[in-house]
Amino acid sequence: MIARGIRGAVTVEHDDPVEILAATTRLLQAITRENQLLPEDVCSAIFTVTPDLRSTFPAEAARKLGWEKVPLLCSTEIPVAGSLPRCIRVLLHWNTERAQHAIRHVYLDGAVALRPDISHPEVAQ
Repeated sequence: MIARGIRGAVTVEHDDPVEILAATTRLLQAITRENQLLPEDVCSAIFTVTPDLRSTFPAEAARKLGWEKVPLLCSTEIPVAGSLPRCIRVLLHWNTERAQHAIRHVYLDGAVALRPDISHPEVAQ
């Protein structure tokens, strides 16, 4: 197996811990479902948030999903003018035999605008 990256992002309406954790949970569940990912195959996860989100760590959602042994890191994104507001991103490092082109990256809600070329609208269902 080799490590591959899975990207994903989601937006929220407010800097509210409940909303941030719910959106992050939904994102991780969609990534898991779309890639038949098992938590024990996740090497690590890096979460970033835009500077307008400060009320909680999105990594808490992964812990609540049972990702107890996965190393997690949260960070704030560079505040680039005009960037998408209230956005949570994740980069999962995954041990897999799957080819890079077969990985399904997941962008939900307003974050679809970040990568419409690889977003899968049916994932949000």
